[in-house]
Amino acid sequence: MTIGINKEGEKLTVSPEGRIDAVTATEFSKSIDDNIAGVKELVFDFAKLDYISSAGLRVLLTSQKNMSKSGGSMKLIHVADVIMDVFNITGFADILTIE
Repeated sequence: MTIGINKEGEKLTVSPEGRIDAVTATEFSKSIDDNIAGVKELVFDFAKLDYISSAGLRVLLTSQKNMSKSGGSMKLIHVADVIMDVFNITGFADILTIE
């Protein structure tokens, strides 16, 4: 997995490529934690994401909670159908902002 990071002012865009699973979720989480200071808008661009496991879902849930606590927002963009199926099955589609 590779992770693109783009921080512009108070907006952070995280663009993972490949798979977020038990092996890569720690790296995914660390890339967010290392760049989240001062961020009010967190965007996950999933255009190149092929797979997400429960470990990746936990990272998203933690990020959502952290952004809510700080008064910020979080959204997911360019979500492929296969990833959207995971969100629908797990109920994450109801708690995440997906555009």
